[in-house]
Amino acid sequence: MADFNLVYLLDGKIYINLTNNCTNNCIFCIRAIKEDVVGTNLFLKTENIQANDVIQQLEAMNDKLSSEIIFCGYGEPMLKLEVLKEVAKYIKSKYPQIKLRVNTNGHANYIYKRNIVPELKGLIDEFSVSLNGENEQEYNELSNPSFKNAYEEVKKFIKACTESDICTTATVVEGYNGRHLNLKNCEQIAKSLGANFRVREWIENGY
Repeated sequence: MADFNLVYLLDGKIYINLTNNCTNNCIFCIRAIKEDVVGTNLFLKTENIQANDVIQQLEAMNDKLSSEIIFCGYGEPMLKLEVLKEVAKYIKSKYPQIKLRVNTNGHANYIYKRNIVPELKGLIDEFSVSLNGENEQEYNELSNPSFKNAYEEVKKFIKACTESDICTTATVVEGYNGRHLNLKNCEQIAKSLGANFRVREWIENGY
């Protein structure tokens, strides 16, 4: 079993931490502030993560299983797409009553140069996608993406999710260091893409 934390508990729910890599460098990201979430260090010693490593840690916490498991850690979980799919298949097979959610920056289709959403139909019950702004300039200032036109890619990903009839919520972080977004405009964008909308109030310690 891996001696680092691929699975952790937060607010009574299990989260899965697949990678520390990300195609964004958000100015409000918790990993720039601290190494842990409620005492669990989420920095990994290697990126060579296998599905079985995750499954072993998940089974070690099976007494803490609740109604939902979330793929979210100190990186972008969709960068480990094949591992994510394998773990999701295992969970759906053994614990079909548990809802699976992926918190993502919405860059996956750009990264893989294809629409990967249909591959997750029936495995992932909900996507939470970081919209992080009402336009490209605002998105770039807050998210610092590693490629151009990332904001448009995020919106296209949200649309691909909703068109696949997967429950999708577009999120924004509000109030970072006193910075305020036009929440009405952000919500209108989310609704135009067929998604729900949620405001994540910025908390200094990240959660």
